[in-house]
Amino acid sequence: MILAERQARIEAEAAAALARDAASRLDAEALQLKAAASSTEAMIAHLKLQIERLRRELYGQRSERTARLIDQMELQLEELEAKATENEIAAEAASRQAASPMPAQRRHPVRKPFPEHLPRERVLVAAPTSCPCCGSSRLSKLGEDVTETLEVVPRSWKVIQTVREKFTCRACEAITQPPAPFHVTPRGFMGPNLLATILFEKFGQHQPLNRQSERYAREGIDLAVSTLADQVGAATVALKPLHELIVHHVMAAQRLHADDTTVPILAKGKTDTGRIWTYVRDDRPFGGADPPAALYYASRDRRHEHPDDHLKNWRGILQADAYGGYNGLYDPARKAGAVTAALCWAHARRGFFELADIAASARRGPSAAPVSPIALEAVKRIDALFDIERAINGLSAEDRQRVRQEQSRPLVDDLHAWLLSKRAALSRSSSVAKPIDYMLKRWSRFADFLDDGRICLTNNAAERSLRGFALGRKAWLFAGSDRGADRAAAIATLIATAKLNGVDPQAWLADALARIADTPQSRLPDLLPWQWRADTAQHRAAA
Repeated sequence: MILAERQARIEAEAAAALARDAASRLDAEALQLKAAASSTEAMIAHLKLQIERLRRELYGQRSERTARLIDQMELQLEELEAKATENEIAAEAASRQAASPMPAQRRHPVRKPFPEHLPRERVLVAAPTSCPCCGSSRLSKLGEDVTETLEVVPRSWKVIQTVREKFTCRACEAITQPPAPFHVTPRGFMGPNLLATILFEKFGQHQPLNRQSERYAREGIDLAVSTLADQVGAATVALKPLHELIVHHVMAAQRLHADDTTVPILAKGKTDTGRIWTYVRDDRPFGGADPPAALYYASRDRRHEHPDDHLKNWRGILQADAYGGYNGLYDPARKAGAVTAALCWAHARRGFFELADIAASARRGPSAAPVSPIALEAVKRIDALFDIERAINGLSAEDRQRVRQEQSRPLVDDLHAWLLSKRAALSRSSSVAKPIDYMLKRWSRFADFLDDGRICLTNNAAERSLRGFALGRKAWLFAGSDRGADRAAAIATLIATAKLNGVDPQAWLADALARIADTPQSRLPDLLPWQWRADTAQHRAAA
């Protein structure tokens, strides 16, 4: 009887163990399938992102929506990759417990080599003193394997003590002491690197001063918002000579890109919808040798007086949209002479594209308006012009004009005739009539690019320069005053110009702040981003 009970108990335990083992294997297999599904999902998202990036590279920046779409896809890919890795780790752990084989792991992205300029710290693993096989101590080095791990060193703070010794003369008892060190700002106690960090994070990375103050406090440094604001204002004044030089450089351009965007400005108990205006000099599309630069101004409204004042002494080609506030600049009776208008084909294309966006129509479902065949054809015809422009980007103005006369003019003439014929057959209420009228009423300004190689087909240079303010609005909500908006425009001018010239804005600001007080007026141009970049390259080559 006892033996029978024991046998039954053993059999029951064995069955339970087998059941647990089977359940464990099932759980492991489920996790493996989940990991495989996550891996597949991440791979699909990665491939979609690559396709969209290639499309954008091939066809150019079609719209702001495309940029937002890529940002959303990158965020989605980030989430999917993280989820796939978590599921893979969980599947590996379950497989080890269940003693079941893991399926083939997903293909991870190939890591690029770490930059050569990063310092290397060698950590030598202690070598064996004897052979683990025979115990002999007669070991000879055969080689080594190096595994590299990327690490970050937390930001370190330090206080620089500048000591000025006093001396007294034993002959005349006069007291001698070296002069006090230069501080970048009045009442200054911040070094140029710290000031540059504050300026770049506020105006380049859109981090308000209160968030910077909170982060510094967590690092053990008490810097009140009022203190940071005081130093920002003082640093802006110190950098004003460089800002004036950039203004002079931009206003010496033969052609400018112009645009504006909204920026809330604090008023009495509310915020006004102010504007940030930008004027971008970039001669690289027509082979110009002069360095690019971006200039910003702030205003509380969008009246035409502002561009009139900004460009009161300037004359040249203005690439802009069809905003009526620029019309005063085109007046032949203007004191400085009429500005030549050049309109943006991307704006014109956008009106047709919205009516021809098949993907957007599919997303809206049955309730979406049908795709306009006229708008679709217009987009195709305009895209053919963009294809020609991409091929001649960077050529001289003369070569660009020659190609445009040979290749673009027939397409433009055909487009004009086609638009006229289609418009004649459309009613006033037709949705596609609006973008057609937008172009036909301003056709001469749209066609001016055919006769001047300096004109670009789009105003994308100005639109790109305003993207930072569009992002900043979400972070700092509003400018505190008119002077605050002017200050943001001034520092944004410096940062954007540095970026356009391929210069690290923070490093340049730090060096400029450290040197500007000791630099003679005649040598201030040496501190401008394009000259600073050249000098830095020479120093590196000499070293």
